[in-house]
Amino acid sequence: MTAAVQLMTTPRRRRRRRPPVVVALAFVILALALIAVLFGGWLYPDAMRQDILSGLLPPGTPGYPLGTDELGRDVWAMTIAGAASALVGPVIVAIGSMVLGVVLGTLAGYERGWLDMVISRWTDLLLALPVLLAAIVVSGVLGGGYWVTVALLILLFSPSDIRIVRAGVLEQSARPYIEAARMLSLSRWRVMFRHILPNVSTLVLTNMMLNVAFALVAFSSLSFLGVGVPPGIADWGRQLTDNRAIMFDNPLAVVVPALLIILVAASVNLVGDWVGQRMSQVGKAL
Repeated sequence: MTAAVQLMTTPRRRRRRRPPVVVALAFVILALALIAVLFGGWLYPDAMRQDILSGLLPPGTPGYPLGTDELGRDVWAMTIAGAASALVGPVIVAIGSMVLGVVLGTLAGYERGWLDMVISRWTDLLLALPVLLAAIVVSGVLGGGYWVTVALLILLFSPSDIRIVRAGVLEQSARPYIEAARMLSLSRWRVMFRHILPNVSTLVLTNMMLNVAFALVAFSSLSFLGVGVPPGIADWGRQLTDNRAIMFDNPLAVVVPALLIILVAASVNLVGDWVGQRMSQVGKAL
């Protein structure tokens, strides 16, 4: 009976683990994306330069590996230079929303009472709003813009972070080491941010990595709709909406930025999952 159970459970456990090659590939993709973010603007400072006489050149043209668009802009240069606007915003969104989640979620989970009720109702209100629709409406009222979109997404992404951190803090607050800390008359802030928060750091980090992937897709969607990044700035989402009319003339002008959005989002998710597993193993070993 025991051998049969082992045979049934072992394949399931193996399927749950990410193959090392997949994780390594995800790290490579993120490393290349980071290089593009850091050096893309320096390599191609005039990525948005127009040359009407060179419009709609096919992929493989000397000097234009991915061809050009209708305005004669180099698709390869726009893709490399557009990595900064496509990725920096989502990273800031993930960090900003998690900072809000850590502060408000920790306060709600530890203090409880009326403060917990106010924060919980606020998160319920924000969770009831569709993220993209709310961002489109508010951006339209405020005039849009890159940093307006970033600020809106930070606010709209924070409710899930608040709930996750609150649940982790509630679980930790009932443990004996917190009771011991209270008996030693330690301040509430020290108990919350010195003792409880490190024990939910794995949860915070993995959720922040997941938010980067979600924010990348949301930011690209808003740019595609003309809300996130204004015209004249290299961005993957903006490339999708600018080049959809030439899909059959130069398909790589649309396929490449779309594929990069998918690959980077999936890679961030895989790396976040891998880091969370390693941190959990280290925590159990300690």
